[in-house]
Amino acid sequence: MEIKRAYDILNNKEIKEVLYNDKPVWIQSVSNQTAKIGFLDKSIPETDVYVKDLYEC
Repeated sequence: MEIKRAYDILNNKEIKEVLYNDKPVWIQSVSNQTAKIGFLDKSIPETDVYVKDLYEC
């Protein structure tokens, strides 16, 4: 995913399906080349990942 698109999703009220390693996530924040994400499966802790590793369905 591009940085601009990650910011667009973060600042948009619409729900967009975003995946990381084939798991659904939500973007909590974006900083430089990384994003803090939370997994919809609450058993996986929040983490920081490279934005380029996120993708939309």
